[in-house]
Order: sequence, then structure tokens, then C-alpha cells
Amino acid sequence: MTSWVGIFDSGVGGLAVWQEFVRLAPEAPTLYVADQAHVPYGPRPPEEIRRFAEAITRFLLDQGARLIVVASHTISAAALWPLREAFPRVPFVGIEPAVKPAAAQTRTGVIGVLATSGTLNGPLMARVVERFAQQVQVIRRVCSGWVEQVEAGLLEGEEAEAQIRHHLDPVVRSGADVLVLACTHYTFLAPLIRRVAGPGISLVDPAPAVARRAAEIWRAQIQEGKEAAPKGARGGLHAFFTTGDPQRFQEQLRQLIGRDGPVERLRWDTEGALREATG
Repeated sequence: MTSWVGIFDSGVGGLAVWQEFVRLAPEAPTLYVADQAHVPYGPRPPEEIRRFAEAITRFLLDQGARLIVVASHTISAAALWPLREAFPRVPFVGIEPAVKPAAAQTRTGVIGVLATSGTLNGPLMARVVERFAQQVQVIRRVCSGWVEQVEAGLLEGEEAEAQIRHHLDPVVRSGADVLVLACTHYTFLAPLIRRVAGPGISLVDPAPAVARRAAEIWRAQIQEGKEAAPKGARGGLHAFFTTGDPQRFQEQLRQLIGRDGPVERLRWDTEGALREATG
């Protein structure tokens, strides 16, 4: 049985995890789903996010995925544990805000967590702060608009910088010297964030750690006897799906990670299931 890896997010943010995973496990076949019909997930109720996440997971499993990577802080906060309960035999890799390494790095005793409202207001964030940040001050900042900024490809220029400064300046003025990128979309803004924040500020991006964990699990599956075919889904090593515009997603793949598809379109049916679009 081919051990394919399913990776999903509301949009292009999870490509940051996908890119790092493929670097670590170039032989691993992958399926990537971007639910761009519903991006951004951040302002949505947790119950709605859980419904989307369960349907996407079912689609990926139907396509042959044997490992699911929830490449989103917002979805992990709302749905990771419900997914594990709903699919007890499926290994899931999720993301939590990287508060622990940030707290260990800070010199000022102040860290900033940049995220969506769904991540910052959830119980996962509260647990992480309670466990790892008792001795530091945590500045939480909901960076509204940043996800849409990345989806639009607005990564450089005056308008992009103004949007970054709007949320970043208050955090830096509060004394934070370490910034946690607690949304995978923000990875693609990291060069601009670094430039705006200045040389004394460090960034913590959890995407590499998530990719390492996924690669470890995938290799363990292979060692357990599952076949790693040289070609994966749809006759190629990697396949990408979007509930939005495939042509636009193809352009985003080229801009963000320098890749071409193929990209297939998915649709949500009236019962809330994910289907391959036809026609």
C-alpha cells in the first residue's frame, strides 16, 4: 500500500509546511488540499472549522492518504483533537503556537505571538502559555488581514509593508524581542516582517518542526511495511487540490514555492462533503 501524505489548510499557508516536508522527504508522495472557498478560517466558529476539517480528512483518506498533516494553527486549535477522536487509526500531525522555544530565546522577557483570532482565543493557546510561558510576558496580536494579504500575493511593496507595520509596531514597542509566527500563511511574510521589525528581533516559525515530525512518521510507516511507490497520486509524486480557482492556485504555487501543479478543483456538495469537480 502506498503511504501517501495528506496535507491541508484553508489556503496557501500550509505550503510552507509542504515545502519543508518535501525537502526532508523528497521521495514521499503528497496530496495537498487548499479550502480557498472558505479562506480565511480565523474568524469562523470552531464548530464550522471542525466540519470542514473532517470533510477534508475524509477526502484525503479516500484518495489514499495514510498520514494527515493539519498545516494550520487555526484548524489545529479547533479540530486536531476531534479529528483524532473521529479517526483513531489515522496518525495526525498538527501545529501549536511555538511559545516554548520563544520563551527560551527571549532576552527581554517579552515575546509576541502573531496569529489569527481563532488561534489566539482558543484553549490550545491558553494551555501552551500556561505550560511554557509562566516566566515571560506574552503579547498576543490578531493580525487581521495578513492571511488575505498572502492569498493575494502581496508580499512586498509599500502597501504590504503598511499592513505589516500596523500589527507589528505595537508588539515591538511592547518590548518583544522574539516573535512567534502562529499562522502558516505568515511564513511567506517572514522576510518583510524581519525587515520591518529590525535586526534585534528573532522569528520563530514552527513549520520546519512540523515537517520533521511528519517525515519521521512517514518513514516509520514505510519501515512497517507499507509500500512507497515511486509515483504517487494522479500518476505523479505530488497533487494539489483547491476548492477555489485552480488557475489562480497554480499561479500561487509558482509565486510562493516555485512549483507547477497539477491542480484539480474540488467542490463542496449540499451535504457538506468534498467532491471532485466535474465539467
